[in-house]
Amino acid sequence: MSSVSEKAINETYERLKREAEEGGYNLNPDASFTKMLVEGLLVNEDRYGYPSCPCRLASGKKSFDLDIICPCDYRDPDLDDYGACYCALYVSEEIFRGEKQATSIPERRPPQGIKPKGEEHELEMAKLKGLAYPIWRCKVCGYLCARENPPAVCPVCKAKKDRFERFI
Repeated sequence: MSSVSEKAINETYERLKREAEEGGYNLNPDASFTKMLVEGLLVNEDRYGYPSCPCRLASGKKSFDLDIICPCDYRDPDLDDYGACYCALYVSEEIFRGEKQATSIPERRPPQGIKPKGEEHELEMAKLKGLAYPIWRCKVCGYLCARENPPAVCPVCKAKKDRFERFI
């Protein structure tokens, strides 16, 4: 049994459900299963300081685990190809309506995780391209913006600043 309270699990579940619906996504309709995943997210957030996917092994170094902070970078490709994300927190409309079952999904994450890129290299790339500002991309939804730094919160999917990467 984890130290996460049922109240925290329920509040986070309701928030994720609302945010998913607002973004055009569906949480798994099996509420007890989904709340177990939410509990795992909260345990990981308490353990590491960020809600890494409960079905993957996090390194404990946020810069190496940005790709598996929920919603992970692999959610949309998994939804497109398999109808559910790796842990089945997010599911397709067909699975949500009970017309299809979620199946196992192969792991897309490279075995060694991601490697942070050097900011100097990215700034040089922007200069080489003749841009006044670097282009930032939200790794969750793909939103692009040109500015000195990424926004604190993505205006589209509400992902936090650390989920942005320098695009150019």
